[in-house]
Amino acid sequence: MKLQKLWTYDFTVITIGSLISMVGSSMAGFSISLLVLDYTGSTFLYMLFNVCYQLPLLFMPLIAGPYLDRMSRKKVIYWLDFLSAGLFFLMFLVLRAGWFSYLFLLASNTFYGAINSVYAVAYDSFYPNLITEGNSQRAYAVSSMLWPLASIMMPVAAAVYEALGSAVPIFAANAACFFLAACFERTIRCRETHMASAPPPDSAGKLRQYARDFREGLAYIRGEKGLLCIALYFTALNLCSGADNLILPFFRSHPQRFAAWPVAAVTLYAIVSNFEVAGRLVGGMVQYKVRIPPERKFLAALAAYAAIDAIGSLRLFLPIPLMAAAFFVQGMLGVTSYTIRTTATQAYVPDTMRARFNGAFQMMTSLGTVAGSLLVGALAEVFPERAVIVGIYAVVLLSVYLFIYRGRAHVADVYNRE
Repeated sequence: MKLQKLWTYDFTVITIGSLISMVGSSMAGFSISLLVLDYTGSTFLYMLFNVCYQLPLLFMPLIAGPYLDRMSRKKVIYWLDFLSAGLFFLMFLVLRAGWFSYLFLLASNTFYGAINSVYAVAYDSFYPNLITEGNSQRAYAVSSMLWPLASIMMPVAAAVYEALGSAVPIFAANAACFFLAACFERTIRCRETHMASAPPPDSAGKLRQYARDFREGLAYIRGEKGLLCIALYFTALNLCSGADNLILPFFRSHPQRFAAWPVAAVTLYAIVSNFEVAGRLVGGMVQYKVRIPPERKFLAALAAYAAIDAIGSLRLFLPIPLMAAAFFVQGMLGVTSYTIRTTATQAYVPDTMRARFNGAFQMMTSLGTVAGSLLVGALAEVFPERAVIVGIYAVVLLSVYLFIYRGRAHVADVYNRE
């Protein structure tokens, strides 16, 4: 059978729009983190800032899922991008006026987290419908390369911030990126069919209908042991996002360790961490070109999960060249993990249930992120950063055994398919 064309008009538009918004987000996220860290001088307040972004992800995806299974996901995507553009433009105006407030940035970051939590569910549920048959692995390989491509701008943001001592122009650029992305997304032509396929409205009212849809979504996940094991593992894995947030403070608080290098410690961090970006790009290219046989997807994912956790625990103990290599390998394996998991789960879950599954998945993994950030932030006030990172990654490595290996019969049923 002849393979259908991947780069249709809709797929091209969603790819360009996503890349544009991610470029702005990567620069703003990096610069605002530096801003908060410099202003507060506290690792805990820095972690609290990251936690507040994650808090809406604990409940918003689960709430949004039933609605997004009955309404246009495309409209939600571009209207939320317009809203993000307005938020970052407001932040630009406030910072430009010289009115800096930790509480204002905390509130803005929390609101942006709420926007992103709903956007992620809508995007993840809509994206599979823009992929032509037989091209899922290639499409998600392209998707996996977008954030690494956007993250290349992080050293630029670091250089601008160090040179100007201000994130103001970066926030302006981010607002423009979101506005442009929304304009692109509005032109997508795909006709959504999930609304017509949804169960008929409940005669007792919208609230009862929502409650029924909500219960059906939870019952579906509980009844699918493979999906549940995958969600539980990625919940544990997201503990590592809190641990990874310690890498920047480690570089910033131990500049003497990097005195032999002719750049500032923060710039060196941006350079070294971008080797993970390079690894993701290379891994995405491999996934785009090389098809993983269906019967080997589970074993490939299992090996990638174990290796990612082992490498993550050791990176900061290595000299800079080997540290960069570890970041690179972890990036390659991360793309393999992402591609296998996303193509499998989005194909396995029916379109009429997809937003509810994605909402529950986002909620669970965000719970891991919030728990990890709070735990790591508290531990880092007492223990060295590297010791905390090793401890967190050890817990996650154990979860590979508990959820993926022990649940291999059910997980393989999800993964080992076309």
